[in-house]
Amino acid sequence: MKKSTKFGIATALVAMLAAPLVPAAASAAPSSSGASHGQGTSHGGRHGHGHGHHAVPTKSGPTSIAYVEVNNDELANVGRYTLENGANAFDVAIIFAANINRDADGKAVLYANENVQRTLDQAATQIRPLQAKGIKVTLSVLGNHQGTGLANFTSKAAARDFAAQVSATVEKYGLDGVDLDDEYSDYGVGGTPQPNQQSIGWLISALRADMPGKIISFYDIGPSSDALKTANPSIGGKLDYAWNPYYGTYTAPTIPGLPKSKLSAAAVDIQNTPEATAVSLAQRTKADGYGVFMTYNLPGGDESAYVSSFTKVLYGQAASYR
Repeated sequence: MKKSTKFGIATALVAMLAAPLVPAAASAAPSSSGASHGQGTSHGGRHGHGHGHHAVPTKSGPTSIAYVEVNNDELANVGRYTLENGANAFDVAIIFAANINRDADGKAVLYANENVQRTLDQAATQIRPLQAKGIKVTLSVLGNHQGTGLANFTSKAAARDFAAQVSATVEKYGLDGVDLDDEYSDYGVGGTPQPNQQSIGWLISALRADMPGKIISFYDIGPSSDALKTANPSIGGKLDYAWNPYYGTYTAPTIPGLPKSKLSAAAVDIQNTPEATAVSLAQRTKADGYGVFMTYNLPGGDESAYVSSFTKVLYGQAASYR
C-alpha cells in the first residue's frame, strides 16, 4: 500500500534506535485522498484526574476529536478554539503518538520520542489547561517498524503486561485514556509473530480492567481492525470510540458492540482535506446520526475559518481562535 507523504519516517527510524522509556512516538499522517496515519492508502466512562475542571458552556452535537502531531505542533493549541457560546470546539485531544517498541528480549515496551515525552513532561502547560476547560486528553499508541504491535500479542499475559505499561503512563501523566492505532508495526520483521485474531481483544480487555474510568478509542485500521469486525460484542463494548482512518472519506467502522453514537464515519485531515469536503462530511455525519467527528493534524496558528466550516454544520456555531 502507498505511504502518506507526511509520515515522519525519519523520526520513526530515530525512535527505533532510542532506548524505551514509558512512552514515545514515530509519526505518520493520512491525506485527504484517503491516506491514513500509517501504511495504507488510508491513520465508557470518561472521568478526569480531578484537575479542577470548571463549569464550561456546552454544545449539542457529535463529540469532536483532534489529533495533534506533537512532532510539529503544540497540543495546547486545541484549547484555543471555542464556539460562539464559549463551548469547546474540540472535546478530545489526542497526543500523536507513542509507540510499541520491542526490547532485546522480544517484549513489547511503550516508548515516547523526545517530542511526545516533552508534551507529557510539560503537562502543566500542554495538558492541564485543556482538561481545565473540559477537554479530554489521550495518548495514541502505534507500532514502530519493529515487528511488534497491537495485533500480535501471543498470550493474554503479554497483552496484560503492555496494558499495564499504558495504564501506568496514563496515571503518571494524568491523562484521560489511550487511542489504539494498528499501523507501522511491520509484523514478521526479524522473525516476529504474525497477527492473530485474539490479540487486540486481549489488549482492550486488559486496558479496560486497568482503566475502568478512562477512554479507550480505536483508529480502525490494520489486522486489529479485521479481528474486531468478527469479535464478540463484549470486546467492542469495552471501547469508547472508533473512527474511519481514511482522510477525506466517509465510512463507519464495523465493530460489534459499538453503536453509531460512538463512531465517526468522517475523517478529516485539517491540513490536507479540502474545506468543501470537510463540510460535506460534517453534513453527512449530522444527517446520519453518528456521534463522533474525527479530525487530524491540527496545526499551530489560527485555522478558525476551516474549523468553523464544520462546527457551523455540527453545532450551528462558528469557531474562534483565542
